[in-house]
Amino acid sequence: MTVSTMRCCRKLAELLIALALCMGVLAGGAAQAGEIELRNIELTVTDDGGTALAADLAFDFSARLEEAVGKGLTLHFVAEFELTRPRWYWFDEKVVQARHTWRLTYHALTRQYRLSTGVLHQSFSSLDEALRVLARIRHWQVAERERLTPGETLEAALRVRLDISQLPKPFQVEALANKDWLLASDWKRWTYTVPRGAASSEEAK
Repeated sequence: MTVSTMRCCRKLAELLIALALCMGVLAGGAAQAGEIELRNIELTVTDDGGTALAADLAFDFSARLEEAVGKGLTLHFVAEFELTRPRWYWFDEKVVQARHTWRLTYHALTRQYRLSTGVLHQSFSSLDEALRVLARIRHWQVAERERLTPGETLEAALRVRLDISQLPKPFQVEALANKDWLLASDWKRWTYTVPRGAASSEEAK
């Protein structure tokens, strides 16, 4: 088999996996619903006039995920937030789109779990401790001051999920057939009115 043929086969395999993932997400939407529950969502105006988000997550971490982390697999979690301006004359406008990611790993040498976001990380002696921190989103700045108009009413949306597209290819395929890998919330949507005061806050109902 030539090098070019091998590359074509590899690209075809990756394309098939990507297609299977898309089909699995569409078919498995109902199975995912409720795996992560979003609670106590609050948007707060920061000292510099920006907007920060806080939320609590409630979820069951399956034995399969716990086993995978314990064997050295990195799990990637992502939170996605949007603010949308409704427009009757055209498509709604995405005013804000923010994304926050975490990486959960286990280091066998130190016997510690590590939760990382960007270049920052925290180490924990147990998985439960790491998950308790993961379940508390705090001080996540989702919008700068100039992006929002005080008094304006927008549509807000938040979801959090395990990003299975970041798993090694064999685990991506397994995740399509095994619900133990499906850890995600539905989109939580609510109406948000941008506060006029610098110290104001508003909680999702």
